Amino acid sequence: MDRDDIRKFAGILRESRRLCVFSGAGISVPSGIPDFRSADGLYNRESGLSVPPETIISRSFFDRHPKQFFSYYKQNMLFPDCEPNAAHRFFARLESPSREVSVVTQNIDGLHSAAGSTRVFELHGSVWRNTCMRCGKAYGLEAVIEAEGVPRCACGGIIKPDVVLYEEPLSEAVVRGAVDAIAMADTLVVVGTSLVVYPAASFLRYFTGAHLVLINRGETAVDTRAELVFREDVVEVVRALAADFPALLEDS
Repeated sequence: MDRDDIRKFAGILRESRRLCVFSGAGISVPSGIPDFRSADGLYNRESGLSVPPETIISRSFFDRHPKQFFSYYKQNMLFPDCEPNAAHRFFARLESPSREVSVVTQNIDGLHSAAGSTRVFELHGSVWRNTCMRCGKAYGLEAVIEAEGVPRCACGGIIKPDVVLYEEPLSEAVVRGAVDAIAMADTLVVVGTSLVVYPAASFLRYFTGAHLVLINRGETAVDTRAELVFREDVVEVVRALAADFPALLEDS
């Protein structure tokens, strides 16, 4: 890892007054949550079903085969014991009276909020929120985990996770907040995403700020636009910043 690039990154963060972090699955891999497209990712796991994972986590499959959906969902997409890692905590601790930090995330694991980030736009929802499709009653994650088969409300309705499945639209309110956060940022840090999932990846076109920094193991479509590109694990990058931000990395 180039030390000059780390020092430059640290300087950008210190000077930033409106920082936006755009995160994907890669930021949560160090916490023990698999990504989607790597060799060990969700889409390359054996599902035990005759249809691909993308089909299983689609709205039409959910409606037609809720029992099979929840069996797959609970086994492969829920990690209630995983905790925020040093990267989640670092970006949360960057918040200060003089620096606004927004997080736009494609992740559904809730780890940014668990780390203490207060301005989080979850484009694809969160596994921690669940709602009865019949009466609208809200439930926590335990209602899904503890249910045998399809989780149901006292009214008899199916309890659906508040995650955006394939074939479902993103929340308009969340999209507006995310686009505003990106558009108003002076610095955009893209972390752990291949930027191939749309429409989320298209939101980067709204960024017109001064500094674009990319932290991702693989190449992306915006590499040539970025001022700095780090191919390392994001946890290693933030730990390399320890000399400049020691207080933000305590217990990390």
